Amino acid sequence: MQPIQGASPRPPGEPSPAPSAAGEQPLSSVQRTVLERLITRIMALSQQQSAEVWAGLKHDLGMKNESPLLSRHFPAAEQNLNQRLTSAQTNLATRQIVQQLSELLTQGNNRQAVSDYIRQQFGQSALSQLTPQQLKSVLTLLQNNQLSIPQPQQRPATDRPLLPAEHSTLNQQVAKLTAATGEPGKQIWQSMLELSGVKSGELIPAKHFTLLTTWLQARQTLSQQSAPTLHTIQAALKQPLEAAEWKDITDYAQQRFQATPQAVLTTAQVQEILNQVFLKRAERPSETTEVRNIQPIFSPLFAPFAEPFKAMSARPGLLLLALIITMFIFWVVI
Repeated sequence: MQPIQGASPRPPGEPSPAPSAAGEQPLSSVQRTVLERLITRIMALSQQQSAEVWAGLKHDLGMKNESPLLSRHFPAAEQNLNQRLTSAQTNLATRQIVQQLSELLTQGNNRQAVSDYIRQQFGQSALSQLTPQQLKSVLTLLQNNQLSIPQPQQRPATDRPLLPAEHSTLNQQVAKLTAATGEPGKQIWQSMLELSGVKSGELIPAKHFTLLTTWLQARQTLSQQSAPTLHTIQAALKQPLEAAEWKDITDYAQQRFQATPQAVLTTAQVQEILNQVFLKRAERPSETTEVRNIQPIFSPLFAPFAEPFKAMSARPGLLLLALIITMFIFWVVI
């Protein structure tokens, strides 16, 4: 009796070997399809490559990368890929929320409002430290305008604050003054805030823009003077002192420093005098009454005589004769 072709001969009476266990079989086509579909969804959400996902899966299962997945690995592999899919979906949703938040943070004072809110509610100072659920709650509040957005404090007066262009101009002049004197820009800005009379958090009124520009330019010019005097201060001002202003400043320098207009002043004295010029001009009304065209007010009783009197005043002889006649009539009546 010939042995079956392809089978090794075995001694008579030896039992046949047991068939291979089902779990040691390679993945079935159905199992591989399930895993590949999960991997495809993960790739679409996370931008990972197929080989990278397969390698990560085998690493999590404790397998070597070159080892093939078997049927017994399928349940753990499916669970692992489902977890990876959930994580990818969460990360995508978080990225979308962060993107929406980033767009809203550029509007108004939203950035400050969000910063204050997450510090108070979550004890965090950055959005990256928040959980996805916390990020979603912040986004919802912003979209529904439910966050308290702090507005910059403004002076109660109707004066508008500095425009961005005006603020930029002052910034440039501050930078030049810093370069010329070495004084920190922050200290220069603090001096301007104090001169403008604004409190911390308030905005400088635009009505002080011209005065601050003059103040900065004069300080920069005078910083290059080796022996400044009141006369050099006068020359450095874009709008020179008027006669009354000159008298006030010379009196101030005499009383404060015992300095004459020709006396050499220190840097601190120059700045103090420039501060005085700013303060006096800031207190002066911006509009003065035009007196050239003001007409005198006459009593109605003398109104008919106003024009003839003005005509006679131009001829002294006629005016004298009229005065004599008036006195005579008055004497007769009395």
